[in-house]
Amino acid sequence: MATAAGMGIGAACLVAPQVRPGRRLRLQRVRRRCVAELSRDGGSAQRPLAPAPLVKQPVMPTFLVPTSTPPAPAQSPSPAPTPPPLPDSGVGEIEPDLEGLTEDSIDKTIFVASEQESEIMDVKEQAQAKVTRSVVFVTGEASPYAKSGGLGDVCGSLPIALALRGHRVMVVMPRYMNGALNKNFANAFYTEKHIKIPCFGGEHEVTFFHEYRDSVDWVFVDHPSYHRPGNLYGDNFGAFGDNQFRYTLLCYAACEAPLILELGGYIYGQKCMFVVNDWHASLVPVLLAAKYRPYGVYRDARSVLVIHNLAHQGVEPASTYPDLGLPPEWYGALEWVFPEWARRHALDKGEAVNFLKGAVVTADRIVTVSQGYSWEVTTAEGGQGLNELLSSRKSVLNGIVNGIDINDWNPSTDKFLPYHYSVDDLSGKAKCKAELQKELGLPIRPDVPLIGFIGRLDYQKGIDLIKLAIPDLMRDNIQFVMLGSGDPGFEGWMRSTESGYRDKFRGWVGFSVPVSHRITAGCDILLMPSRFEPCGLNQLYAMQYGTVPVVHGTGGLRDTVENFNPFAEKGEQGTGWAFSPLTIEKMLWALRMAISTYREHKSSWEGLMKRGMSSDFTWDHAASQYEQIFEWAFMDQPYVM
Repeated sequence: MATAAGMGIGAACLVAPQVRPGRRLRLQRVRRRCVAELSRDGGSAQRPLAPAPLVKQPVMPTFLVPTSTPPAPAQSPSPAPTPPPLPDSGVGEIEPDLEGLTEDSIDKTIFVASEQESEIMDVKEQAQAKVTRSVVFVTGEASPYAKSGGLGDVCGSLPIALALRGHRVMVVMPRYMNGALNKNFANAFYTEKHIKIPCFGGEHEVTFFHEYRDSVDWVFVDHPSYHRPGNLYGDNFGAFGDNQFRYTLLCYAACEAPLILELGGYIYGQKCMFVVNDWHASLVPVLLAAKYRPYGVYRDARSVLVIHNLAHQGVEPASTYPDLGLPPEWYGALEWVFPEWARRHALDKGEAVNFLKGAVVTADRIVTVSQGYSWEVTTAEGGQGLNELLSSRKSVLNGIVNGIDINDWNPSTDKFLPYHYSVDDLSGKAKCKAELQKELGLPIRPDVPLIGFIGRLDYQKGIDLIKLAIPDLMRDNIQFVMLGSGDPGFEGWMRSTESGYRDKFRGWVGFSVPVSHRITAGCDILLMPSRFEPCGLNQLYAMQYGTVPVVHGTGGLRDTVENFNPFAEKGEQGTGWAFSPLTIEKMLWALRMAISTYREHKSSWEGLMKRGMSSDFTWDHAASQYEQIFEWAFMDQPYVM
């Protein structure tokens, strides 16, 4: 067993004997720092005395010095009562029975101390990493605290998957307090740590809040700029004008958090793997190279840039560079010049600073959210102006498909479904289809293929192609249902189409999580004609639910949907249809192939369903691939100018 010192984390867990057969025990996620857990629920709760530090205290750069007297936080939950001390000889009142203790049982059973109870629990076997690391995610959003899209899903799930594999994981994000989101941060307590950040013409103080959940340290950076009405990045009038300032603060705070926050009794230290997500966190690798390593700090740290959507790059006028607090010689890392056709007038030089470009230059590895997207970003069509730079870094560029949360998306347990089913018993899917037809007011016809679409109603999702194809499709004996909101013109078209094809078409304007689950389970075919899709999740949900996807072969859609081949050497293969190029003719051809297979080849259709449901798109699978990226990053020297 690894000792606490070897793991680089808090107090080591106590081991217990093998559980006797027949003894029923409740499963629970096990915290590796079980002793330190007693102080998690309150900011003033006493922490156990820690042994000698496992990580040498780093030399703090002179430009960031914690203030001497912490101010009272604006909002913080009342601290929980201090729990009783943990006995040295055992855990609570449990007397371990050492009879039958074997070396194998040590890794399967441990004692866990918590405020509520102490008990022996049989640990569900979980794949563990060969090398465990201190991993720091930096992001503008993470579910369930704040989410606007797929970025929030990834940063809310991937850290947990890595923690369950044995890594020590921290997520650093803003503490958004806009009224609607306040309750999401209710369990985070004030750490009494705060720093002053020199940027934008002054020193700006930020504080840190912390919650330990699902084996992950969730750290929230607090500043008045995160306290305003609207969504995460803007309001009804557009994007906030100070977003560059807001996420500069986040990046500085994220670099300081592993050095100053004693979470579970120990700091994360300097040998960290920073996982920076999209432009909001892209200043982190620049800061590591420009403001830390010259002082001897973070020389053993590495950074990985994860590009979720290259279209958003954090571009601001070049005149804002001095506000970032970076040395003048580092301007070239962020320098960006717009092409002439994109400039506003003849005197406009097009000079700007680009946060995402800075990370592309300085990060040790670059990851996109699918293999297909990693190639697309190196092309003129998909590179959004960064294609040449990304091509020059192709040796460190990889793609990893996002996972799905099988706790939320599982047809055998989904709380939103009227009937449950699995790959071994598909009978519930036909019942879900009948219930969906009934709910939508469509004729209940099991023999008619039901096609679904779920997503934003905009040009990127290919709604214009669906609109043009519907008259042809409505001549066939099918039913079609759409769920989404967006362009008012497409919303009006959905309503008018429904009134024209009452027995065949339904359009649900808006979004509903329960309805999206029922459409995913009740449809036979899911259509995704996206013009570009970095990863895509709906096709993964569809396959998990035995719904066959028909997609445009781009980005993550091409990576995850295998074309149906009934004549493969080893028998039928494939999980759906991926058509290309994106034309009405190709889309209609793929849909009619799927419809024909559904009607005339029932055994082949069942094979398509089962192969999709058996595909491994779990976060644990994605986490194992990220571990390989981490290993490669530490093989090379960090970026230096």
